[in-house]
Amino acid sequence: MRPSLGKLNLTRFSIRARMLLAALLPVTLVATVLAAVFLVVRVGDNAQAHQQRARSLIRQVALASEYGLFSANIASLQAIASGVLREADVRAAAIVDAQGSVLVRVGKAGYAGLPELSAQEGHLVDPATGIDRLTQPIVAAQVKLDDTLERSGADPAVKPQLLGHVVMEFSRQSLNRRERDMLAAGIAITLGGLLFGGALAVLIGRSVVQPIMRVSRMIQRIGDGELSVRDEVRPNDPLRDLQKGLNQMAERLELGHEEMAQRIATATSELREKKEEAEVATLAKSQFLAAASHDLRQPTHALGMFVARLGQLPHDAQTRHLVTNLDASVRAMQDLLDGLLDISKLDAGAVQVNLHAAPLAPVFEQVRLAMLDAAAEKGLRLRVRPTTAWVRSDPVLLQRILLNLVANAVRYTERGSVLLACRPHAGSPEAGGGTGGAARIEVWDSGIGIAPEHQAQVFREFYQVGNAERDRTRGLGLGLNIVERTAHLLGHPFTLRSRVGQGTRFTLELPLADAGAAPLEPAHAAPVTRLNGLAVMVIEDDALAAEGLVGLLASWGCTVTAADGQQQALAQMAQTGVPDVIISDYRLRGDDNGIAVVNALCMAAGHSISACLMSGDTDPALITQARQAGLTLLHKPVRPAKLRSLLRSLTTHESLRERRQGQSRA
Repeated sequence: MRPSLGKLNLTRFSIRARMLLAALLPVTLVATVLAAVFLVVRVGDNAQAHQQRARSLIRQVALASEYGLFSANIASLQAIASGVLREADVRAAAIVDAQGSVLVRVGKAGYAGLPELSAQEGHLVDPATGIDRLTQPIVAAQVKLDDTLERSGADPAVKPQLLGHVVMEFSRQSLNRRERDMLAAGIAITLGGLLFGGALAVLIGRSVVQPIMRVSRMIQRIGDGELSVRDEVRPNDPLRDLQKGLNQMAERLELGHEEMAQRIATATSELREKKEEAEVATLAKSQFLAAASHDLRQPTHALGMFVARLGQLPHDAQTRHLVTNLDASVRAMQDLLDGLLDISKLDAGAVQVNLHAAPLAPVFEQVRLAMLDAAAEKGLRLRVRPTTAWVRSDPVLLQRILLNLVANAVRYTERGSVLLACRPHAGSPEAGGGTGGAARIEVWDSGIGIAPEHQAQVFREFYQVGNAERDRTRGLGLGLNIVERTAHLLGHPFTLRSRVGQGTRFTLELPLADAGAAPLEPAHAAPVTRLNGLAVMVIEDDALAAEGLVGLLASWGCTVTAADGQQQALAQMAQTGVPDVIISDYRLRGDDNGIAVVNALCMAAGHSISACLMSGDTDPALITQARQAGLTLLHKPVRPAKLRSLLRSLTTHESLRERRQGQSRA
């Protein structure tokens, strides 16, 4: 409960602080404005009074000095100057005759010389010292002696006689002191107003905050799950109606919570039963699909072997046409199974990525060779722009991506061309810069294009635009899904741009790498280009699959022996010698499996034997086991061309020669 109390304390503090702020803001504003107005007015009045006093005092001195100047009575002038020096704020005084000679000077003057004297009053303020300097002319009074009884005063026609000047300096210390006192008084008044307003706000807020906090605590407890909480409704409570409503709400929530708990318990029990039923059904479906996939791949694999062997025999034109159609049907079935296998590998996370620096040129060339005939059959121009760029990727997976994209472009282009090109950025080797940039691999076509409403959906499994009848010649709808997921697995951004009737462009972005930075591969001798005389042992427990594979290998010139398990394979090797290559199915009779049989044959031979596995099982665990055993795994149905290529890569002149020399010495 401590966190809840902390929240309540913070809430209480926030409410009180806001109420205090609401009360103090207007008080502060009014007090500040009043104090500012008071200070401005009073400071102005004090400054004006200071100036008036200074002018009045210097005028009195000028009037008093008239006789002394007229009679040249220096003693009288000295007495007048000494008397004015005793006045407050007077720092210095001087009486000057009409010629500018100083007759009397008292006090400590703050100036080196006299200020400029004229017939007018002067007033200067030194900004550095804050001292007022006043000058007052002394003139002789004009009186007519011959007509005293009729009138008196100066004749305006007669110019007054200038006798001299009075120069006085006044200090502003007392003025500044009074201003500071007034400022302190204003601040004190303002603070007093704020304290009074704050105290009043606290007193008023206490009567408001306590009911709010009581309601807040109740809401907090309800939020913490205490739905049975109730609070007393007080007659003088300003939030009485709110408190009553909270009690009613808590009661309804408690009843609803109990009902909901019962429903959840019932639904949970039902969902648990449904989940168990779904798990059982899913397990049964998975087992059925695995068995169906394996059982379907076995005859399809055998059919592919028989069709390949049949295609090598001489036929008339009509039979040749039937064999060609049969081969096309088998290939379509193999394409579907291969696509499903790729999807299952991606779903299971069984695709292993091997990122390293590699040149693009060999990948482009393999794609060109693979798609050249397909493009030529449709009368399309396949252009693969040469490149010297090196990228960081997995060349095997990258080749699959590009092969899918180019095949898709050829399939949906009726006329024109298909382009595969690499466009490096400014930092690439082809652009004359270093590494660190990226390369864009683009596949262009002049085909039918993809409408904007379909561009996001074409990457879904089995989705095809305008192929509701599922025409197999237009693909299976798996290629783009595999491409997108493989590109994501490699970390290569993949984009699509297309216009209906104008074609499509797929773009794959890869990081550039230093040329020559690829990992060194062990040197091998040139592969055997022909399979004549190659000793191959086929280990297969399915009679049709074994017969089809043995017949196909024999047609390629291989010397083939067959076995259905480990015991028969060991007996065959004892009679015919160690084979050059072992081709074994993974699932064999009894508890035998292909990996164990290959290991047993290698142990019996005393050295390693080139071998590969075939299996209709698509379990990702099998892929891991084969990789750990160092064996290549081919999923059934196996294309004859792929098998032939694998046999060439598994056997070399040098390795065969070493084995056969070892056998002859034995």
